[in-house]
Amino acid sequence: MNTAPTAPGRLGEAIEPALIQRYLAELDSWSRTRKDELDELDRAALASGRGQELTGDMQLVLALWKAIHDRYQLVFATWDGGRVLQQERERISTLIWGRLDGASGMPGGLAVSLPEACRLNDALAGQLRTKLALAHDATEQVARIREVRAQLERIRDQVALEPATTRDQAVDKLAGLMARLEQINERAGRGADVGGMLAPLEVEATTYERDLIVGNARRRDARSKVLSARELRADLEAREQAVEKLAAQCVATVDTAPRYAVPDVEALGPVPVTPDEIDAYLKKLDRVSQALEFAQHKYADALAEHTELVALLDAYVAKATAQGVAANPDLVESEKQARAVLARSPAPMSVAQQLVATYQTWLQKETTHR
Repeated sequence: MNTAPTAPGRLGEAIEPALIQRYLAELDSWSRTRKDELDELDRAALASGRGQELTGDMQLVLALWKAIHDRYQLVFATWDGGRVLQQERERISTLIWGRLDGASGMPGGLAVSLPEACRLNDALAGQLRTKLALAHDATEQVARIREVRAQLERIRDQVALEPATTRDQAVDKLAGLMARLEQINERAGRGADVGGMLAPLEVEATTYERDLIVGNARRRDARSKVLSARELRADLEAREQAVEKLAAQCVATVDTAPRYAVPDVEALGPVPVTPDEIDAYLKKLDRVSQALEFAQHKYADALAEHTELVALLDAYVAKATAQGVAANPDLVESEKQARAVLARSPAPMSVAQQLVATYQTWLQKETTHR
């Protein structure tokens, strides 16, 4: 199963550019593959007649994927093609290791970092796949054992984060899971069919991994409101800069671009320390978070429209090539005009759409008369 990449650096650290670039590429690949997997799981749930039974699980894992994808967009915008100084690299660290959704939190009020959200998504997707018994043939027992072993290593990392009062219990739980896996591995090595033993272990391991991640996030949320507000504010400041870069890229790429004000986190003033003021301040942070999320989606959608239009023209040209009509003078001139307009900075989208549609019309005319 596709598993999330390991995130570089730590909170507050100016991450090395090469590590950021590699992580962005790996996270983008993981995100695209995971979306395809989730679509496959959704189709399988509907085909098996269990769509209603698994609706809650699917909604949670898809919402989590969307939150991860949104944060990837902000990290990518801050990366800005590698044009990053120390300040930008520190902001990227905050975007990666800070709270994923700011004051809005995750579904159910859970607030996690980007790496935690990815691991949680891995666990939930694995749980869904196990429930639906997808791609679990006897010939794949070795691969499944390898995946469980990797999962137990991730659980080991989470156990290290447990408080002293519960760590011994968590260590014992992990030891029990590992002992079961070794028993299964030995039986598989002797040629036995271990599918009946492996499936319950997979379910229990994914459930335990999810519980550890959720528990760690909840312990963070249980800290004082002042510390939580400071953490949220730092995340919002990083998000504000990222959305501003995203907006600048959008304005430079498309005409007419959306025009939404990016909230100024600095205008909120310092984090108060009195109980009477902190609740109101947290509400302000939440409103700023929602406004940032709204602006991010609008600018990202406008950029995506330009990307999709270029891809559509490419598809039409590929079709023309396959049909042997790409060299037709009308098609050549039509493509030239469309690409010239799409390459402008910013590109007038209404004109570009008409020119791509014109190319499509010429293509239809040529292929119809062949």
